[in-house]
Amino acid sequence: MRNLISQLAFLFFSTGVRRKLEGLVGHVVTGYAAAVAVWTTYQATLSSIDVLALSIIFLSLMLVLVFILIGSSSTSLKTKPSLADYSLAACSLFVGIYFVLNIPEISTRISLFNDLSSTQHFFSTLLILLTLEATRRTVGAGLMFIVVLFIIYNLYGDFFEGPLRHGEITSDHFLDISVFTSDGLFGIPIRVAATYAFVFVMFGTFLEKAKGGDFFFNIAALISGNSPGGPAKVAVFSSALFGTVSGSPTSDVVTTGSITIPMMKRLGYSGSLAGAVEVAASTGGSLLPPIMGSAAFIMAEFTGIPYSQIIIAALIPALLYYLGVYLQVHLRSLKLGLNPMPTDSMPSLNETLVFGWVFLVPLIAMIIALVNGYSPTYVAVFGTFALLVVSQFKKDTRITIKSFYECLAYTTIRMVSVTGACAAAGLVIGGITMTGLATKFSYFVFLFSENNVFPALVCGAILTIILGLGMPTPSAYILAAVLIGPVFVNDLGIPILSAHLFLLYYAVMSAMTPPVAVAAYAASAIADANPLSIALNAVVFSIVAFFVPFSFIFNQELLLLGSNLNISLVVISVTCGVIFIAIGSEGYLFNHLSLLTRMLFFIGAFCTFFPIGWITLIGLIVGFSLLFYLKLTK
Repeated sequence: MRNLISQLAFLFFSTGVRRKLEGLVGHVVTGYAAAVAVWTTYQATLSSIDVLALSIIFLSLMLVLVFILIGSSSTSLKTKPSLADYSLAACSLFVGIYFVLNIPEISTRISLFNDLSSTQHFFSTLLILLTLEATRRTVGAGLMFIVVLFIIYNLYGDFFEGPLRHGEITSDHFLDISVFTSDGLFGIPIRVAATYAFVFVMFGTFLEKAKGGDFFFNIAALISGNSPGGPAKVAVFSSALFGTVSGSPTSDVVTTGSITIPMMKRLGYSGSLAGAVEVAASTGGSLLPPIMGSAAFIMAEFTGIPYSQIIIAALIPALLYYLGVYLQVHLRSLKLGLNPMPTDSMPSLNETLVFGWVFLVPLIAMIIALVNGYSPTYVAVFGTFALLVVSQFKKDTRITIKSFYECLAYTTIRMVSVTGACAAAGLVIGGITMTGLATKFSYFVFLFSENNVFPALVCGAILTIILGLGMPTPSAYILAAVLIGPVFVNDLGIPILSAHLFLLYYAVMSAMTPPVAVAAYAASAIADANPLSIALNAVVFSIVAFFVPFSFIFNQELLLLGSNLNISLVVISVTCGVIFIAIGSEGYLFNHLSLLTRMLFFIGAFCTFFPIGWITLIGLIVGFSLLFYLKLTK
């Protein structure tokens, strides 16, 4: 039975093999990918192209790469595509050409008024089928299965009984909304992938090529490398710094984890512990300003909230997250007697600054651009341009014409999986819009919570994590935003910024939450440890992240909203709560703690997350009384 479940889970979440093409095919694909990067960057910044046209062309171009670069299964050839792959790529290109040639007609037609022609019916159906296969290859059968369920519900939901029943939706109606409008396949997710997300991934790619990861690692080592558990703390800092640029927990794990995990293991860390630290630190990077990740850009587009406002609001919660992870790593290191980094492995401050000053310039340029109100797209372009200029001053960081070309191609290749997930999410959004499922879903959540905020938040958090299992963060957030967001905002009266940041947090955390923790699987390959064990340990290290979102729902001050006095009081109170959680979670401070003491620390922490008042005061008294007692009895 266990083997059957494992096999089903593998089929549900496994993706096609990533190919590394060689020879003439490899050169042609690299050139194609680089050309796509140039075209996308130009269209996202300097062109006045219609957003629907941009989405159509971008998706078509990316689908070609999906079928060439990713095999149909894990057993596919890793060095060359099959005949079937070439055929699907050709179909994608053929479909793209059709839609490009008919963009004027598509842009001006009136949805549900003009009947679809047989040709439009054929090409829209083919495009959806290609998208489903691309989703399966890039993200796994899990998300594809969800999309198929939504399609079936759209077409046959009128036969249902009860509250899930909806009006008749014909195949023409479904195809019209899903393909020929900006509410479906070519909606917000693909639009964000073709603009904000693409250029920020490009910035991260160039930064990585210029050895920015080495600089972040050295800075982290200088900050915490010589303290107990130094390598783990280095992983926390370096992954946070790199993670806010990459915006992808899995990518961050692979990039920084390839350095930090082996180093931790050499100094006595178990593979599971080393992987868990890296996963916890990398996952939080998607929540850390100033860049965060593609899901944050989608949030800005979806809610209409300026991106600059989102990153300001996200700052304190993200810092609290990393404070919790750092404290737990510190306490765990003391408990296990883990060593600092060897002295000979410590970088020199002078050498680090001399080498890495070039990486500070683009980050400063990006922050200045954000503060001055530039769009995220232009912010990323400014940062990339600044990086390209200053990297030329040093031989070790210099980006040559060849590496420039490679970065363009690799940016497009890195976006392949994101595009597949965003396209699938667009289909789901279109289906939800047509059927009114969001309203029905709101009813069920409302019924469960009985119009009480806290139970509704618990329900929303659990559902977001479930929706995010095995999915990229953008897809998880989109599903949660469409299904749960209206309940929080319209029914419960939660401010839209707080509500969607809450959902974003749990969408991010789903990347490391068992049983399907995609970031943990990436770490397991490096750490040579069980991914489930890594995921469970990572959740423990990141326990603060499961509490903080509830706190900023009830304390708007954590989002830097309110008077300076109230903001200061709330931040101090919640910071104390984070410290109490870290101690209670690790069960160690000076000595091992009893179960009762740990529970009291958790109770004290829970109380501090309430709005400032007598409950908060009780929490602070309980926590500090315990600290004083443990100090006296150590």
